[in-house]
Amino acid sequence: MLEFAWPWMFVLLPLPLLVWWLMPPYRARQASVQIPFFERMAAATGQAPQRGAVVLQRRATQMIVAALIWILVVAALARPQWVGDAVTREVSARDLILAVDISGSMDQRDFRTPDGQVLTRLDGVKRVIKDFIARRRGDRIALILFGTKAYVQVPFTQDLQTAAQLLEQTQVGMAGQQTAIGDTIGLAIKTLEKSTAQQKVLILLSDGNDTASRVPPEHAADIAQQNGLVIYTIAVGDPGASGENRVDLATLRGVADTTKGKFFRAEDGAQLQAIYAEIDALAPAKLQTLSWRPKLPLFQWPLGAAVVLGLLLWLGLLAASEHGRRPAAHA
Repeated sequence: MLEFAWPWMFVLLPLPLLVWWLMPPYRARQASVQIPFFERMAAATGQAPQRGAVVLQRRATQMIVAALIWILVVAALARPQWVGDAVTREVSARDLILAVDISGSMDQRDFRTPDGQVLTRLDGVKRVIKDFIARRRGDRIALILFGTKAYVQVPFTQDLQTAAQLLEQTQVGMAGQQTAIGDTIGLAIKTLEKSTAQQKVLILLSDGNDTASRVPPEHAADIAQQNGLVIYTIAVGDPGASGENRVDLATLRGVADTTKGKFFRAEDGAQLQAIYAEIDALAPAKLQTLSWRPKLPLFQWPLGAAVVLGLLLWLGLLAASEHGRRPAAHA
């Protein structure tokens, strides 16, 4: 459908008429020769001398072409454009962060898969998280890895394949042997500072207790709650372990409760898959509908036509002038 972005420009159409009616005619002074016997010369040629300016008559073709040029210029100024059919797209209004513990204890081989294999905790978690990432169609997803330190492995992206590949390359101990849950939550808050998503979710997976954070997890959870971040915590590992390998269930549960999330325990692949399914149900993706109509600018066509008509008019007037200057042929 043809539309004009600036239709009010058409008020300029009568401007040449107003200039023609209100402005005085253009006057030009020309050099002349004073002849003492002017009256006798006029009588000899049969002409009657008159006073006043000579008004040059414009050709009808010249006026018509000039009017067309002005109409085309105004049409170009009005920004004509071809507006296509509406295009609607639904995108997720959720930013989701996966925070995965890669401390030394994640190297223990006690993670059972649904088909009975026994893997290291990290390898088992990778397998399940990979499937979870593949289902995040429309979500913006980020990946944080943490041990003694926390760092962003994958910034927010919708390239799920790349996120899964970078997760697969993760190794135990890349971020240190200890566990920093509080600092991980703080990094997630910082990562979400510029997020405009309606829903902000952090899934934090750990198999140890907090031993390296500069910010206590409880304090970090309070700040997360103030920033609208919901945290789902997942405890992986043997609850009967002690020392640095002990799973701090109370801390993980407190973090989830503070941010109105939920705490889960996962000891094998089947439980972890069920947890991710439950998280999907608890925090369904909010879809945001984006609608736009493609617009193709067309101003170049009337503008180009005006330029071509102007050149043709100039060439025509030039040819007529040259023809009028040629001396008449005599037999």
